[in-house]
Amino acid sequence: MSVQVEKMEHNMAKLTIEVSAEELEKAIEGAYHKNKNKINIPGFRKGKAPRKMIEKMYGAAVFYEDAANAIIPDAYEKEVSALDLEIVSRPVIDVVQIESGKPFIFTAEVAVKPEVTLGKYNGVKIDKIDVEVTDEEVEAEIKREREKDSRTVEVTDRAVQNGDIATLDFEGFVDGVAFEGGKGTDYPLTIGSGSFIPGFEEKLIGAEIGKEVDVEVTFPIDYHAEELAGKPAVFKCTVKKLQEKQIPDLDEDFANNKDCDTVEEYVASVRTSLEERKASDAKFAREEAVVDAIIADAQMDIPAPMVEYQQNQMIQEYAQRLQSQGISMEQYMQFTGLNPQTLMEQVKPQALRRIQSRLCLEAIVAAENIVATEEDFDAEAAVMAETYQMEVEKVKELLGEEGKKSVMTDICIKKAVDFAVANAKEVKPKKSSKKAEDAETEE
Repeated sequence: MSVQVEKMEHNMAKLTIEVSAEELEKAIEGAYHKNKNKINIPGFRKGKAPRKMIEKMYGAAVFYEDAANAIIPDAYEKEVSALDLEIVSRPVIDVVQIESGKPFIFTAEVAVKPEVTLGKYNGVKIDKIDVEVTDEEVEAEIKREREKDSRTVEVTDRAVQNGDIATLDFEGFVDGVAFEGGKGTDYPLTIGSGSFIPGFEEKLIGAEIGKEVDVEVTFPIDYHAEELAGKPAVFKCTVKKLQEKQIPDLDEDFANNKDCDTVEEYVASVRTSLEERKASDAKFAREEAVVDAIIADAQMDIPAPMVEYQQNQMIQEYAQRLQSQGISMEQYMQFTGLNPQTLMEQVKPQALRRIQSRLCLEAIVAAENIVATEEDFDAEAAVMAETYQMEVEKVKELLGEEGKKSVMTDICIKKAVDFAVANAKEVKPKKSSKKAEDAETEE
């Protein structure tokens, strides 16, 4: 077995792998034994026809596909493991030669990890992030908490108002014809939630309980159902039941329910909670801004298959999260109006940014000689053990050497982020002058 490597543009490589004629012969013989019971040859009982007879009747290539499928995975893995190449995509396989008595030759086109030329990464400038909590933010948070503690009561003596929960029957028509998916019964709709077509909820305001009302709307141009996009429609609606939220007063009883003795103590606790949240959010935003600045000043040629591989990984991760909630990817796409192609496009910018971030941080690890110690690994293993409710030694056992290597790499990446953030310079965002603002307005 042998392999030749041809470097191509944009960090792509073509591997030409040759497998001996003897190995091909073994694979063809294996394919014959695998399939002989499925093949009918006149004059022979099923499974008893000689290989030569089957090849004569169906052609010499009858077992080639199965033989190739048997050879390629092991041959590819064996040859790649011996190469000094970091492959970052699935291979695109093409069979060049397959013929009994001759070597089997195939190519594998792959993306290889690109090199990164770092620009400025030590001392990058980012906009200063404001972590001050205002009185208005405290008031807004308290309002949200009060709304969470609200109770819902039925209303019978008035028409629909904004914020109400209306239980309604509806049916939609386009050009006087009912359309599929446009009918609902006993549907609970919070007026003002924005969960229906733009304009629908607003036009229900003033509707009376038990009386049919026509709601005229126009579907958005980018609506996921193409047959409805941009078209005017009429929904015949009947409000069957009306409910409103009764929000509790901000008084001592409310404060007591929040484990505080007084209203003043509760307000102070809300401010403290917001300050902690803002500090945490600011830390994350600072890290993102620093990494973005480093990416912007770095140079790397990322091969398209590497991005595609990352896109598929992200979609698989999301599908697993959906599955844990009892939702299949097919259902998700049906709900959102997406399809596999649009979903891939949707995650592409995030996939590209994830690759750029990782490559730049790995380059910083190398440039600054950042290492992970055994103490670092022990601390990380302890965190994992607490998360999964396991013994630390059991976690280490399950990780094995490969898992440990991956954890140590991730620790180095975190240290690179900490290094870059610690050395970054926060500057006040520049405010545009009145003249510049006027010029932009004129444009």
